[in-house]
Amino acid sequence: MPKNEKFEQRQPLQEGQEFPLTIKRIGINGEGIGYFKRQAVFVEGALPGEVIVGQVEEVKRNRAIASIKYIREASPSRQKAPCPVYKICGGCQLQHAEYDEQLWMKQDLVLQSFERYAPVVPEIRETIGMENPWRYRNKSQWQTGEGKKGRVEAGLYSSDSNQLVDLTNVGCMVEKSILNKITKAITLFMKDEEVPVHTSKQKGVKTIVVRANEQKSEVQVTLVTSSVDLPEQEELVDFLRSSFAEIKSIHHHVQNESSPTVFGGTTKRLWGKDTIKYNMQDFSFHLSPEAFFQLNSEQASTLYDEAKKAAKLTGREKVVDAYCGSGTIGLWMSSDAKEVRGMDMIKASIQDANKNAKQAGASHARFYHGKAEEMMLQWQRENWSPDVVVADPPRTGCGEALLNTIGKVKPKRFVYVSCNPSTLAKDAAYLKKAGYHPEYAQPVDMFPQTSQVEAVVPFVYKPEKKGKK
Repeated sequence: MPKNEKFEQRQPLQEGQEFPLTIKRIGINGEGIGYFKRQAVFVEGALPGEVIVGQVEEVKRNRAIASIKYIREASPSRQKAPCPVYKICGGCQLQHAEYDEQLWMKQDLVLQSFERYAPVVPEIRETIGMENPWRYRNKSQWQTGEGKKGRVEAGLYSSDSNQLVDLTNVGCMVEKSILNKITKAITLFMKDEEVPVHTSKQKGVKTIVVRANEQKSEVQVTLVTSSVDLPEQEELVDFLRSSFAEIKSIHHHVQNESSPTVFGGTTKRLWGKDTIKYNMQDFSFHLSPEAFFQLNSEQASTLYDEAKKAAKLTGREKVVDAYCGSGTIGLWMSSDAKEVRGMDMIKASIQDANKNAKQAGASHARFYHGKAEEMMLQWQRENWSPDVVVADPPRTGCGEALLNTIGKVKPKRFVYVSCNPSTLAKDAAYLKKAGYHPEYAQPVDMFPQTSQVEAVVPFVYKPEKKGKK
């Protein structure tokens, strides 16, 4: 090969350059991934198997970002996204792909993560999907803002920007319809009554949070503000009570920190019950505004069933539910466990969890306020150690402190319920050093139309024999 030709092949892509590209896989954020002269190229909106002509938007150290100039060969799974604001709203990433293709891509995302970060790649099972992958979200969190001429808007921020996409008139197709109706009504009330929204120049309403149980018979509304006072509070409560019989609980939460976190301050009940009730199979769960609960109630049952299968309980095991939230997974396993203990850092969640345990008649299940890594070591010093630990951590993963504790407490099985394949695989590498080996990974589609995927992975403690490498 001539030297100049070899040099040319090594040249990186340049901004503005147009080039042909075959899409091989899907990325963690739903973008298509192809390779041009061994350089990874990420293309938003491209699907595996497609041949496109891309245009370079940005060149980074280890990859290039490109847009689709046009599609030469489209995927047979490509479809027109049904949502009118799909391309500008940051909520969904995969509406342009048929649902069966979405399920395959999510299975591949889990595989890619293990291939890249983990020392061992287990069996990656087919993704468990939904019969109807729309209108599944039981909770909405719409941010508020000022539009033209001070008009009140509510919706979601566009991907990677602070540009608010107003959903007041179009709604959201993956949220339950009742959530859209109530949020729109609150937005219009705020406009008519001139209730201020939070901006850089004034305090006011930041977020409208609406949560509905699976039967849509109980709805909880929480107004999150940056101000201590909620203007037109009594009028708003009267309006909601008279307009929606489903609303059983109305709260005001004050969050005056400059943080993207919705909750984190103080909550005051304005009217109705402290909690609303979710019924899932044989269980009932009472949830306060701040309590964590899976956003897809239908698939939550599937996820918890898979976690219970992975635990392989016989009725003799002591189980720890780390990151227990309102106690859902721990209680789901309680009928086949000798004892269940859970912990969480949110006090309201622990109160809900113990209330849920009492209602379920699970006297052998107790939930505590505190850190899992600290409490398990304390219990170990008191001669109590779990046989099974299950953890459903945030997207950042379990954290080194908890993984270290797992290595010290040494439960026979560790069931990892993950919402981020990358951190799951990285934690798997850490667990391997502690003697834990993954049996398989079962992806579950909790969020159709998005690139997010949950996975249940059972790790079994099999320490290597001394002297064996």
